[in-house]
Amino acid sequence: QVQLVESGGGLVQAGGSLRLACVASRRTFKYYAVGWFRQAPGKEREFEAAISSSGSITYYADSVKGRFTISRDNAKNTVYLQMNSLKSEDTAVYYCAAVWQGRAVPQESANYNYWGQGTQVTVSS
Repeated sequence: QVQLVESGGGLVQAGGSLRLACVASRRTFKYYAVGWFRQAPGKEREFEAAISSSGSITYYADSVKGRFTISRDNAKNTVYLQMNSLKSEDTAVYYCAAVWQGRAVPQESANYNYWGQGTQVTVSS
């Protein structure tokens, strides 16, 4: 069992930045792929970014490519999501998720086993 805790959300003006963190409870976190997803009111949860267990492979949704950066520090059991040039449409609850990495880094929420409780990001225009 892996417990995930997100932090770093908040209220920011459009064009601003936030850095989200996802801290895991187990040192074996270094063997897990991690994804960030978000869910806006009335919408389905959608993929934003993912990173391999080593950090060498990353994926991004087209909507955030060039603005968001996913990274990890396995010594700290932490994955980050740096969000720059935020837009009002980025407003959502952001979740991190983890899965023991197989041959691929998943980009679908159904392929992740463990989820955090979410952190709210609100971007004012």
